[in-house]
Amino acid sequence: MIIKNNNKSYGKLLIDLSYDGGAEQYPESGSVIYSQGDRADSIYFIHDGEIRISTVSAHGKEAVVAILRAGDFFGEGCLAGQEVRIATAAALTDSSIVRVERATIVRVLQENRAAAGAFTSHLLARNIRMEADLIDQLFNSSERRLARLLLLLANFGKEGAPQPIIGEISQETLAEMIGSTRSRVARFMNKFKRLGFISDNGRIEVHNSLLSVVLRDNLHDLAITDEDDAPSPQG
Repeated sequence: MIIKNNNKSYGKLLIDLSYDGGAEQYPESGSVIYSQGDRADSIYFIHDGEIRISTVSAHGKEAVVAILRAGDFFGEGCLAGQEVRIATAAALTDSSIVRVERATIVRVLQENRAAAGAFTSHLLARNIRMEADLIDQLFNSSERRLARLLLLLANFGKEGAPQPIIGEISQETLAEMIGSTRSRVARFMNKFKRLGFISDNGRIEVHNSLLSVVLRDNLHDLAITDEDDAPSPQG
């Protein structure tokens, strides 16, 4: 799940919180901000960088829940009575974030109607995206899920052309995000490169043509070879 917020009121809320009880932090790439099971007593706003949210099941299987960017927030479960963190947040790139205590954000939202409205709009946008992600997971093939994820990571549909994907996102992480296997992701990525949908010169660049994978009902129109479409027990 990737969400980008350009709401000016929301941006002002971030700035206000930076000077009103917020503590700025600068986690380096790979550092853990909080871990699953930690006490949930604050919310975080991202000024710059990318944050990876992941969770581990009782059986030890890890799943990437979201990759968040500047303008996003995380840890909001504490506002709904969550006592402990149900996921781990770690910096995917060097980042700048603001940590705000639960009592502070509650007070700001109660006193500032514009900020409360912007915050609520952002929550609704996130819920809509989560619903779309669930539908994608239930009904689309792993290849189409990967194409959609790459487009989201590249900010497809936002202003300007798709951007190179920031941060080192491994094929294993991509597989976790779409509920597939690393081997299938590697095969799909190689096919996307061969067909000119993406390029990879140290950073993945996504081209608009990748949208055809998401929109077409018949993926075999995209010159899938027997090897590409070989059956797999997972994905």
